[in-house]
Amino acid sequence: MVRGGSTGSALDTILKGVEEHYNRAQTLQVSFTESYSGRGRKVVDKGELFLRKPGRMRWQYSMPAGQLYISDGKYIYSYDPSENRAERMAFKETEDMRAPLAFLLGRLNFQNDFREFRTQPDRENMLVTAIPKSDKLPYSDVTFLVSPDFVIHSLRVKEQTGSTLEFTFDGEKKNPPIPDSMFRFVPPPGVEYVDLSK
Repeated sequence: MVRGGSTGSALDTILKGVEEHYNRAQTLQVSFTESYSGRGRKVVDKGELFLRKPGRMRWQYSMPAGQLYISDGKYIYSYDPSENRAERMAFKETEDMRAPLAFLLGRLNFQNDFREFRTQPDRENMLVTAIPKSDKLPYSDVTFLVSPDFVIHSLRVKEQTGSTLEFTFDGEKKNPPIPDSMFRFVPPPGVEYVDLSK
C-alpha cells in the first residue's frame, strides 16, 4: 500500500507515534542483532546498545567480543580488538548513514528524510518501507517493523550496492540511567590509534 487516502491517515498515525516514542526519550538501552548480507557473505553480530541525547551512542558487542562503536556527539570511535586498531572520525562524516538510524538518536522526521512509504501488515505489527528523498544516499530503502505501541523491533537497510544491513532490537528500556562515561573512548594500551577527523 502506498501513502494516500485512509491508508495515509493510518500511516500518519504510525509515523507520528514512532517519532514521538523515540524523539521524547532522553536515554535508551536495547539488545541488538546486526546482520550484513552481501558480496557473497553473511556476517551476524550481537550486543547491547546505549543511547543518550544529544547524539551519544555506544554499540557494545558481545559477538565479536570487545568490539566497540561509540559516539560522543562530536566524534565517532570504532575499536576492533581482532585488528588491535581504533579509529576516530568526525560525527558529521557519518551523516549519510545516520537517517536510517536517526530514530535511535531522537532525530527522526519521516517527512524530512523520506518521499514515499509503503505499508504491509505483519500480524498485529506493521512493516513500513520508506524510500529516501535523495537517490545519492548509499541506501535505496529502509523497512521498519513497528508494533502497536510504536516500538521499532527491526530495521532493514537495502544498500545501493545490493547488500542488506538488518538490525533486530529486543528488550528496549526507555530512559534508563546511563553514565556519561559510557560515551567516552580511551584506546587500550598498545592499540594502533588512527585519527581520521583531521
